[in-house]
Amino acid sequence: MDKQDGRSVGEPGALRLEDPWYDALASGWGERDDAAETTDVWGGTQPPPPVPEPQSAPHDEVYLAVQRSEAFQEVRRRYRRFVLPGTVVFLGWYLAYVIAATAAPDLMAHRVAGALNIAMLAGLGQFATTFLLTWAYARHARLRRDSAALDIRWETQELTGGNIR
Repeated sequence: MDKQDGRSVGEPGALRLEDPWYDALASGWGERDDAAETTDVWGGTQPPPPVPEPQSAPHDEVYLAVQRSEAFQEVRRRYRRFVLPGTVVFLGWYLAYVIAATAAPDLMAHRVAGALNIAMLAGLGQFATTFLLTWAYARHARLRRDSAALDIRWETQELTGGNIR
């Protein structure tokens, strides 16, 4: 696998196997060979100025402090207060459907209207419940957690200097 997209490994712009997030534009594809240099007022070239490293706190300390903060704990509490009961209710509803289908086939085969029986209505109810729970989760997250989580994220970014590990 030494050739990919028609270029050998040593050529400029060739894919590197150790880079799983290869981005063609970020690697220089489509740019001139001297694009990394800038032209000064007299027509000469000079290398671009170095980018200073922002001063930041150590990541581990920042993230542990955020995890211990009351705001983060409140976001987690709100998440658990919605997700745990929702999961228990939905799992109970699903298991009741499966148990009823196996333990009470006569009840599930009872016709409601035409070819529509209780099992089909309960199966469609499973789909409806899934969409309803997804909508309720998204609404709960938007109204009760997203703004607080975004505030925590901005504070964390400020404390770490915007650096990502």
